[in-house]
Amino acid sequence: MRVLVTGGAGFLGSHLCEALLVDFHEVCAIDDMFRGRKKNLESCKSSAAEIGVPFHLVMKDGAAPESYETALKRLNGSVDLVYHLAAINGTRWFNERPDLVARVNLSTLQAALDFAVTNGARFVFTSSPEAFGDQYEMPIASNSDSHFKSCAEHQRHSYGASKYLGELLIQHAVRTHSLDARIVRPFNSYGPRLPGDSHGQVVSMMLERCLAEEPIEIHGTGEQTRCFTWVEDMIRGIRSAGELDQGLDGSNLTGRAFNLGSTEEISIRKLAEICRTVTGTEISPIEVDGHPGDSERRVPDCTEAKNALGWESTLPILDGIQRTWAWMKARHEA
Repeated sequence: MRVLVTGGAGFLGSHLCEALLVDFHEVCAIDDMFRGRKKNLESCKSSAAEIGVPFHLVMKDGAAPESYETALKRLNGSVDLVYHLAAINGTRWFNERPDLVARVNLSTLQAALDFAVTNGARFVFTSSPEAFGDQYEMPIASNSDSHFKSCAEHQRHSYGASKYLGELLIQHAVRTHSLDARIVRPFNSYGPRLPGDSHGQVVSMMLERCLAEEPIEIHGTGEQTRCFTWVEDMIRGIRSAGELDQGLDGSNLTGRAFNLGSTEEISIRKLAEICRTVTGTEISPIEVDGHPGDSERRVPDCTEAKNALGWESTLPILDGIQRTWAWMKARHEA
């Protein structure tokens, strides 16, 4: 297949490009490098050269139609599948630049959707559990309702609301343009290349603190819980949503939304202890103020993904943290 990946130089995007190339798919990535990094694609370039499968990188704005025109030329005028991952993620961004988050996430999606509709390509939209807003009933089902607090309280939902509206645009395109589109919602994926800076995600942020021999920061008491999903497990699910013509149970996949996540629920404080154990750090964590609107719990119901995609998370959190730490140390020592 000829596959386009928006946000292809990001954390999930680069892992997805790698996996596609290994299975001999021709891949073109679009990324403006706001969150992505060229070094994330080093293995893609080497793999492509080794197995003789073309890999293309378009370093342009994913909201600009000309970026997709360039990508189509690189793919010799034909595209079979579009994975749309381009978005601004990271909790600090949600609160500090909600205007940027909402604008970029929706404008890139609309441009990618228009491209897929025009070229008759299947489309996979990477949404988020944040699209459910303030959801208190656990586990979260694929068709759970979304609830958002008043914008006057906090602006965290700039991201979640953009993903909710993104799902709305997907359903509209399915109904009005007969687009074969599917939606996936990754729950807290982690692994090598996950950003660990001040605008990054919690697993890598904790491990980076250990690497720098600084105390892990825990927001509040750390009793809030998440379900962390190993990146290779996540990529299997994202790929299945795009590559299957119909569900393994015989169901129609068009317009369907799938939660993808581990069901191993742990607290943030417990995560910090796992990171300390794996890294051997003896520095105690410190409690700091959290971000407004932080969710108390987030647990997915992945029944539909299991039945239709044959997917479930397999790697326990301890094993995943050990693998991520080994990668971080090797990168640091290189």
